[in-house]
Amino acid sequence: MSTDNHGDQRTASRERATKETSISVNLNLDGTGRVDVATGIPFFDHMIAQLGKHGGFDLTVRCKGDLEVDTHHTIEDVGIALGESLREALGTKTGVRRFASIAVPLDEALIEVAVDLSGRPFLVYELDPSGGTGQTFLIGEPGFDPQLAEEFWRALATAAAITLHIRMRAGRNTHHILEASFKAVARALRDAVRLDSGSGVPSTKGVL
Repeated sequence: MSTDNHGDQRTASRERATKETSISVNLNLDGTGRVDVATGIPFFDHMIAQLGKHGGFDLTVRCKGDLEVDTHHTIEDVGIALGESLREALGTKTGVRRFASIAVPLDEALIEVAVDLSGRPFLVYELDPSGGTGQTFLIGEPGFDPQLAEEFWRALATAAAITLHIRMRAGRNTHHILEASFKAVARALRDAVRLDSGSGVPSTKGVL
């Protein structure tokens, strides 16, 4: 684990190993959207790539997990490692904008996201990946279970100590709904972590 948030760039590196997964993450909040992701779950890789690209972060993620059991451990543990990296890269959060919200469309899908770099972990997840049909399906091979997206965001929000609201306003296509949600969180985080020149920690408490 290493962190450098005192220079021009805010970066963090994490390694996390359990009996179920082995993960390494490198994150640069002040990057250019360069991503390199390999978790063994192609659709999940595509979603994590949205976070880096649309967040404007440089992001490398490597994960070897027990996919022969299922994909749950990999997806949740990547969320934990990413959340820990985000929290460390933010450091004291001096000068960050802190709050951000956005609505992102993808064809028929529309997802609203609000984020607060609050230091208080909380997730509100009002998203129906079935598009109102009540039926979901695995995406890709090995299959990504759309219901596990909520577990990913809960793990990330908890480890990063942020408040995160994700709400679906419209959507029928599962792929569109999920991709719009990852893009929306990415864009909200991009705005929330942005530095405002001359400002201190954005809290009356003096610490986040």
